[in-house]
Amino acid sequence: MKNGVVIIGTGHGGVQAAASLREEGYDGPVTLVGDENELPYHKPPLSKTFIKDAQAQPQVLRAEIFYASGKIDLRLGKSVERIDLAAKRLDLAGGEKIAFDHAILATGSRPRILKLNGSDLGGVLSLRSIADARAIRERSAGVEDVVVLGGGFIGLEIAATLALGGRRVTVVEAQDRLLGRAVAPAISAHVRQRLEASGIRILTNTTIDRLEGDNGHVSAAVTSAGERLPARMVIVGVGVVPNVELADAAGIATANGIRVDGQLRSSQAEILAIGDAASYRHWFSGDDVRLESVQNATDHARLAARTITGHSDPYRSLPWFWSDIGDMKLQMVGLASASDRNLIVGDLADNKFSVYHYAGDQLIAIESVNRAGDHMLGRKMLGAGFSPNAEVVAAGADALKAAFTEAQKEAQAVI
Repeated sequence: MKNGVVIIGTGHGGVQAAASLREEGYDGPVTLVGDENELPYHKPPLSKTFIKDAQAQPQVLRAEIFYASGKIDLRLGKSVERIDLAAKRLDLAGGEKIAFDHAILATGSRPRILKLNGSDLGGVLSLRSIADARAIRERSAGVEDVVVLGGGFIGLEIAATLALGGRRVTVVEAQDRLLGRAVAPAISAHVRQRLEASGIRILTNTTIDRLEGDNGHVSAAVTSAGERLPARMVIVGVGVVPNVELADAAGIATANGIRVDGQLRSSQAEILAIGDAASYRHWFSGDDVRLESVQNATDHARLAARTITGHSDPYRSLPWFWSDIGDMKLQMVGLASASDRNLIVGDLADNKFSVYHYAGDQLIAIESVNRAGDHMLGRKMLGAGFSPNAEVVAAGADALKAAFTEAQKEAQAVI
């Protein structure tokens, strides 16, 4: 432990990894390196409350005293240029070097870049950092027309926020529905209906041919069909790519992320990877996945700390996600990729319903809109391996809770 642990990345995963190392009793040096100058902050509010409120400040993950009291060496505004595996050392921009016994790559991801004519014009923005959010907030204050490229979570969160602030917003999605890779068609259709009712124009099965500008600033997005969409600001939200360059250059195995095993070790055992940047075989679905969520990053971080402190328990956290889009709180638990049928419970007209996904007779995921109780019970049920039949689910919350309680009693009796 003479050189300790160095963590690259000061997002949710990186900060949690530092905290968890101390919680697990690790008493060696812990260094946390990030290329932003801001004290590490919460990212989910950036697409919502932060960009709509000119006075909003970043919500820090931990107060500054946390790093000092935990003897965590926080290095802000530092860019890592190379991992020297032979020397077990990081080379930072400017010539600084940091030796390590273990390293945790919490390098995250970055917005995918669209290769469009005009993408370098002023007013064409993506959101990943607080600097991006400030730019969106400042520029949106003086514009009326906004085009959002991409109908995923980030794009729709920003679209709903800006529309609420009085902008004319058009969302352009290349696929045939919104959130196509994330939720059931029923939720896609519902989200579209609610957003259109709020005044947002949504174009699916539509791509952009080019961006036009005047005096170096974007003025319109032109679709492949030739329609000119006025835009003094264009938000690009067409997905992200994992930051694997450091790992690649060091010869660490990558495949849609940095490949890790059940204990989050990379192909170099002393190097671990977590969060958006990590690719792994998920215990719940059996698929190779790379999940982009706060929950995934922080749960990874806790396990990485246990791995470094000598534990061998594998990753077994249940995946769950959330998104706030206008007046809709979307909450998802499980992974629905293998779903072959689903059951809708609740009232779409009342903007409160859930979709239960089954693979055969096995409940594998639940997606909820403004039904927090369904989500929380779903996390308990899937975490316990309980799979209610569709008839029980359809009977309502009370019947479902009763069936789950009875199943828990039976399981306890067996124990």
